[in-house]
Amino acid sequence: MRRRMGVVVAACAVAGATVAPAQVAAADTLGGELDSYIVVLKDGIDAASVAQQQVGALGGTVGHVYSSALNGYSAELTSLARQQLAANPAVDYIQADTPVRSTAQSTPTGIDRADADESPTAAIDGVDERVDVDVAVIDTGADLDHPDLNIYREGAKNCSLLSLSANDEHGHGTHVAGTVGAIDDANGVVGMAPGARIWPVKVLNALGAGFTSDVICGIDYVAANADQIEVANMSLGGSGSDDGNCGNTDGDAQHQAICDAVDAGVTFVVAAGNDAEDAKDFVPAAYDEVITVSALADFNGQPGGGAEPTCRSDVDDTFADFSNYGEDVDLIAPGVCIESTWLYGDYNTISGTSMASPHVAGGAALYKANNPSASPEQVKQALQDAGTTDWTWPSEDQDGIQEKLLNVSTF
Repeated sequence: MRRRMGVVVAACAVAGATVAPAQVAAADTLGGELDSYIVVLKDGIDAASVAQQQVGALGGTVGHVYSSALNGYSAELTSLARQQLAANPAVDYIQADTPVRSTAQSTPTGIDRADADESPTAAIDGVDERVDVDVAVIDTGADLDHPDLNIYREGAKNCSLLSLSANDEHGHGTHVAGTVGAIDDANGVVGMAPGARIWPVKVLNALGAGFTSDVICGIDYVAANADQIEVANMSLGGSGSDDGNCGNTDGDAQHQAICDAVDAGVTFVVAAGNDAEDAKDFVPAAYDEVITVSALADFNGQPGGGAEPTCRSDVDDTFADFSNYGEDVDLIAPGVCIESTWLYGDYNTISGTSMASPHVAGGAALYKANNPSASPEQVKQALQDAGTTDWTWPSEDQDGIQEKLLNVSTF
């Protein structure tokens, strides 16, 4: 193993990453420390055909190969090798790989507060009748054997180079999956879209950390299965900004990948982040093409405030004190002291915008169940139109904008 940018990364053999002796010699010639990069190729270039050839000649190793949401690959290269590769006429641009992390903060009333129990599609009554929607959870994976989740094992994907399978080793992704779609069977908890089929897409390791290249691998996989996946949740993020749009993503490969996946018809819901800062400085929260969700502190599932804090200190019915804010936020949803599924068939209560986002992803799933042809933009608009302002404001919300609170009672 080697330690890079504060994250331990294993030199795994993925997609032709084996280094031949001649390649090692090339690396010795170029010299320098290896770092991780994302290489975006020009249109018409087959990434699978050229990745190993391009990188091997420079003594590097190939990581992920992207072919659906993005045309390119990730690679370990020295700084000099990166400069030489950037001059290759088949390469569009190269960007440094960056760390991402889960946005859970610490730890449901959320289902009650979003009125999922009043949704005719959710039909929460303790009888297992599953919502016919597929939701990808791009996260730490999921507990593949959790009895309260409808896991699509054939659709599970591991993009974390430090892991061997999509099985959750952290807990975060399993928790997110439960808020989206825990089964309505009178046991454990129930999700927003009970029994929705969950596609676990593992991009974060056992520490809840990963790299942008891993996340793009997950987005790429979702785009490749856009004929089946209607909604994707990303309760994760890293520093960055939205300096472009889907016509010109300004050298941001993750943004370009999301644009292509959204264009394929997948609605992306993402966490705003837990830094009590403007979401414009975090991605994917800053992207216009996603639904960005901030967190509400709610301790009893009811409006009006006054409930005593439970798992953490905050003020009932107000903007969570840790939540990011700003013009990039599209909705607010419960994100404090949320109970949901956990590892080994268990349950746990944690907090964060990570917990708010899957409430909205579940809401999007309910809408898509009845409006299968709706575009991601139409789904976003429907959720905003159905939202309410029935929460205490202003509070810790620093942007002067009262976001609509998720409400799915009419879905």
